[in-house]
Amino acid sequence: MTSATHEVLNQPPPRADHDAWASDPWLRAAVERAGVADIAERASALGLYVGSGEAAEHARLANRHVPELRTHDRYGQRIDAVEYHPSYHALMSRAIGAGVHSLAWKRAQGGFAAHAALFYLWNQLEQGTACPVTMTFASIPVFAHAPALEAEWRAKVLADAYDPRPLPHAAKPGVTIGMAMTEKQGGSDLRAVATRAELDGEARRLTGHKWFCSAPMSDGFFTLAREAEGVGCFFVPRSLPDGTRNVFEIQRLKEKVGNRSNASSEIEYRGTWARPVGAPGRGIATLIEMAHHTRFDIVVGVAGMMRAALDHALHHAMHRSAFGHTLVAQPPMANVLADLALEAEAALIVAFRLAQAFDASAANEDERELQRILTPVAKYWLCKRMTPVATEAMECLGGNGYVEDQPLARLYREAPLNGIWEGSANVICLDALRAIARSPRALERLRAEVAAAREPRADALADRAVAMLRGGEAAERDARAIVESLALAVQASLMRRFSSEDAAEAFCRSRLTGTTSAFGTLDAKVDTGKLVRRAMRE
Repeated sequence: MTSATHEVLNQPPPRADHDAWASDPWLRAAVERAGVADIAERASALGLYVGSGEAAEHARLANRHVPELRTHDRYGQRIDAVEYHPSYHALMSRAIGAGVHSLAWKRAQGGFAAHAALFYLWNQLEQGTACPVTMTFASIPVFAHAPALEAEWRAKVLADAYDPRPLPHAAKPGVTIGMAMTEKQGGSDLRAVATRAELDGEARRLTGHKWFCSAPMSDGFFTLAREAEGVGCFFVPRSLPDGTRNVFEIQRLKEKVGNRSNASSEIEYRGTWARPVGAPGRGIATLIEMAHHTRFDIVVGVAGMMRAALDHALHHAMHRSAFGHTLVAQPPMANVLADLALEAEAALIVAFRLAQAFDASAANEDERELQRILTPVAKYWLCKRMTPVATEAMECLGGNGYVEDQPLARLYREAPLNGIWEGSANVICLDALRAIARSPRALERLRAEVAAAREPRADALADRAVAMLRGGEAAERDARAIVESLALAVQASLMRRFSSEDAAEAFCRSRLTGTTSAFGTLDAKVDTGKLVRRAMRE
């Protein structure tokens, strides 16, 4: 005899399989503007997977069953291996197989925008796998500083094949790449690196400790170590040419708040074999190129996460009733959802404008200057907005949103991470100020981008930021306020040019006049119902 409880009523149905690409007109419009509409077939294939129940279950399992470290095998031999749940490998295989990591470097034109479309979609699904994917993507500019190394590794890095076996790269169809920069005594101050590099013929032997090394089962790592000329950049393969494993001791795995499917570790170099990359003593500048590209991916990825948070909130509000009406029809909820939609759309638009700047930067100095300054500006602001977006979306579900059964719980735990990785807020804001100091033209180009919309409120906010920059030493104190003002001015300009009139005006009214308020405080002049309908996938 079964134990009866009651009939389940007024609960939203599970989200049905959907094409995350075809059901997103904002994304398709951004791709069209970027001139990469030919990506549609590839993006749809990935979008169908991202929106599938199969993928959602893999994401749940990969984060529920966290990676485990095995330092030794049963015979006592040191192996330094991390074991992942099969769902992690399934996700990695799909992302790498779709070319999320490689597409930017394979196209003659529009590579970054095409890559952005795929990475935006992927981050609506799962973020732990996004870490090794973005590091592999961002490794290509660093390989260019070591032509012999590039000749050996580039084809395997760009192969759309995932192979997690611990083998030399020559024996694998494709490889993944990581990086290990920070140490416990220095953190973001990379000049404090204490790891030593000693000559070993044309190679080096490294001795030291790295405090954060994510995806430690990658096939190779770019890292920093100190040599006679200063801090240099080096490449550490996990397997040596003779097939044996390099000395790469994993001390422990970090028990992180979120990003649980991805192993983050502390590692020890003990005479570890490495190859030099770039000019001696120029390691920080060399490896920052990789970080600059991962920061670009963070901008794109956070925009995708915002879209995912909005979608979960919308789905719940469309199917849940209270006080005689669906939640989505009730004015306070419609106000919140409309506000979240503005945030998500503005994030998407600025991410793709940045992608276009990256695509054009090789041939256009103005675009090169724009991508240099817009990367830290957008990275700072979108990361600052991601956590309140996730929190508000979770609150739309009430208590249901605060349980691990809901994807929003995982998204909530992921939300702060991108604001920490690849430079926390103060580091990123100071980087933006350095970019302006080194090249005043970068600020001029950003101001021109704002002015293109002929939106007086955005112009005024940008002028405020410029005035604060002239404050000398006070500019560092005001770095966050400066970068926030620039970010909002750029977003407002882009919304004015590329969104609907209603959405653009609502964004400008709510974001450009005083301190940004809590979500759900759009004024009576905003047609919140219309904005919500624009955002619906269903």
